[in-house]
Amino acid sequence: MRFHMQAPKKRKPKRRWLKFIIPALLLTIIGSFFYLNMKLKPVYMNYAEVQTRKIAAHVISQAIQSRSTSVLDANDVLLNIPNETNDTVTMKVDAETINQIMAEIHELVEQHLERAESGDLEMLPQSDGMKFDTEEMEKHGGVVFFVPIGQVADIPLLGNLGPKIPIRFHIVGDVHADIDTKLTEYGINNVYMEVNMKLTVNVQIIIPIATKQSTVVQQFPIAIGIIQGVVPQIYTKGGQSPANIEIPLQDVKKP
Repeated sequence: MRFHMQAPKKRKPKRRWLKFIIPALLLTIIGSFFYLNMKLKPVYMNYAEVQTRKIAAHVISQAIQSRSTSVLDANDVLLNIPNETNDTVTMKVDAETINQIMAEIHELVEQHLERAESGDLEMLPQSDGMKFDTEEMEKHGGVVFFVPIGQVADIPLLGNLGPKIPIRFHIVGDVHADIDTKLTEYGINNVYMEVNMKLTVNVQIIIPIATKQSTVVQQFPIAIGIIQGVVPQIYTKGGQSPANIEIPLQDVKKP
C-alpha cells in the first residue's frame, strides 16, 4: 500500500508593510501640505493686503469723484482778520467750511464702502484675473474676491490657471478723517497753501489660512492756492553778506 503525502501549501507572505507604508504616506502628504501652507502664508497675506489696499483706494477715489464740487481755492477756506495797520495780513482757516467739506466727504466714503461690501460692482475695480463673489458679498457682507494661485505665487507658467484662492476683507470701525495744512513760501510775502484731507480706514483681511488687520490711508487735496500778502517797499534778502537791500524802481524819485 502506498501512501501519498500532500505537500503543504506555501503561505503567501502577509503584507504587513502596508500597515506602516499607508499611514506614513498619509502623514507625509499632510505634513507637506502644512509645510507649504506655512511657507506660502506670508506670500498670500502680502498679496491680499496689496489688493485690499488697491480696492479700498479705488472705492474712496470713486467717492471723491462723485462730489458736486471740485478742489477749492485756498482763499475760499480762509477768513481775513482785520489789522490796525496795512503792513501785514492775518488770516485763519474757516473751520465751519472745512467741517462741512469733511462731513460731506466722510458720508460719501462710508456710503461707497457700504455699497462695495454689499456686492455693488460699480464701486469695485475691474481687474484682470480678479473675480468678485457678489452672491457671498450680498449674503454675508464684506468684499470677497478670488485670485489664481499662479498670480499669488508669481508663477508665470500657471498664469490664470490653477485653483483660485478666496480673499475677504471687512471694514472695521468708522472712517477716520484728519486735515493736514501745508504752507510753502512763494515769492515775496506770498504763501502757497495746501489743505489736504487724510482718510484712514481699518480693514480685516481674511485668507484661508490666516487673518490680519491692516490700515488703508488715502490723502487728497480739498483746497489749494496762493495767498498774497503785502509786498513791502523795502525788503532784505537773507543769507547774504553784506545784506542786499532792494527798492522798487517806481518808488525812486528822480532828481
